[in-house]
Amino acid sequence: MTGKRTATSDLWWKNAVIYCLDVQTFLDTDGDGCGDLIGLTERIDYLAGLGVTCLWLMPCFPSPERDDGYDISDFYAVDEKLGNLGDFAELVRTAHDRGIRVIVDLVVNHTSHRHKWFQSARKGRDAAFHDYYVWADEKPEDEEQLVFPGEEKSNWAWDEDAGRWYFHRFYAEQPDLNTANPAVRDEIAKIGGFWLALGVTGYRVDAVPFLLEEVSGPEGEHKDPHSLVRELSAYLTRRRGDAVLLGEVNLPYDKAVEFFGTAGDELNMMFNFPVNQAMYLSLARQDTAPLAAALSSMPEIPTECQWANFVRNHDELTLDQLSDDERAEVFEAFGPEESMQVYGRGLRRRLPSMLSHDEDRIRLVYSLMFSLPGTPTLFYGEEIGMSENLDIEGRLSGRSPMQWSSEPHAGFSPAPDGAQLCRPLPADHSANVADQRRDPHSLLNWMERLIRQRRECPEFGWGELSVLHAEGPLLAHRCDWDGTSVLAVHNLGDKNATLTLKVDCEKLVDLLGTDDRDPNKKLTLKPFEYRWFRVH
Repeated sequence: MTGKRTATSDLWWKNAVIYCLDVQTFLDTDGDGCGDLIGLTERIDYLAGLGVTCLWLMPCFPSPERDDGYDISDFYAVDEKLGNLGDFAELVRTAHDRGIRVIVDLVVNHTSHRHKWFQSARKGRDAAFHDYYVWADEKPEDEEQLVFPGEEKSNWAWDEDAGRWYFHRFYAEQPDLNTANPAVRDEIAKIGGFWLALGVTGYRVDAVPFLLEEVSGPEGEHKDPHSLVRELSAYLTRRRGDAVLLGEVNLPYDKAVEFFGTAGDELNMMFNFPVNQAMYLSLARQDTAPLAAALSSMPEIPTECQWANFVRNHDELTLDQLSDDERAEVFEAFGPEESMQVYGRGLRRRLPSMLSHDEDRIRLVYSLMFSLPGTPTLFYGEEIGMSENLDIEGRLSGRSPMQWSSEPHAGFSPAPDGAQLCRPLPADHSANVADQRRDPHSLLNWMERLIRQRRECPEFGWGELSVLHAEGPLLAHRCDWDGTSVLAVHNLGDKNATLTLKVDCEKLVDLLGTDDRDPNKKLTLKPFEYRWFRVH
């Protein structure tokens, strides 16, 4: 191993495989219809076998569930329907034993209206926690961006007890915290330190741009908003040297890159929303131009930082960075019915449904995502091709129970009645882990092989990107790092396509098959075919 690799080996997130799940929809062991921490712990070996190296848990804190657990009523506990802190500690211990780090959602933009801080804050201006929130005596005329348009009409809600208006970016049941208040910043640090002490390796930080907007307080008291993330990053790193902050920053590159910090001292990782949305436009058009443009416009980022790539995140498939006409194209291709769309900006569907369960196209998309520069992130069930359930309201359509077998309730729960399940299964829930394990040609077995190959190609995580070819349906890109190179070719079209790679090397070694290539000979890809090569 070279000195360069040794010096950077502690930046584990540069070549990780992240797997996101909701504990309550993963595996139920006590028959109450709700998944639990004990069930997840039982499936850690499954995740390890898949090749997962980092487990991202969606909120598992006590919550009234107005916003699927993102409305938190206690930051220092586990929701009792999922288990207790002892169960959580055992989960983390088991994951670490299998080489899997655990990160959890850090949701500190707001609290639930039932949180003890807000219940105290409502008692009046002199209440202990009143200044933890954002208040106004008169309802401001200027409105901020609503996260849930159509469900909320204003950012300001009246509280009868306090006799004042309070600010909320999300639901009215989620009053925003005032991050301009130093006491609130101290609380955020305490929350971060608490879960690190229980063994987590970091956090996925929810809605980072909203977190840093300081909408109240005397002008002279305002600090640099980015100082909150810098201070939190420094604090967590002092507590645990390999701690990571993975941020949700759905902004164009010129604004998003600011959240890495000038010296990589803010977020360590950030979801690559521009590439994700451009990818869907390219898929809809069978034209690589939008994706190639997004890749070419990716800004230079600090060495310590990383983009996180994904096919489908845990909310809707957001398309808000596309123009109205471009978004309409993607809607028409992958979700033409109004029931498939949400908030006018995204799709409620999972990938298999969007692609009419065409397995060639499904595998093409995951091959593309895993080979793009950055760290791949999976949402539970993607590895078996799970579908959504559009009968589930809003953004929760993609969060139906995990499908483990052909047994009742897809093996998710021993509950006697399907009505007891936390959420209903899709009408077609035939895709399951047990059956696909027995089929050597299944999506699950293919995904395991793809992940193994991706982990053996750190160039995709560390390397410098070069777009070699982007014309019509064909995209070829290369990643170079530490004297080694890999490249990938994808045909997004439904017809054969040919190109010559013109790479200066002896041969291209096929990483997903046995067809090694002369770099100067023409390469023909069948419809939706993909190839990975190592430059020899």
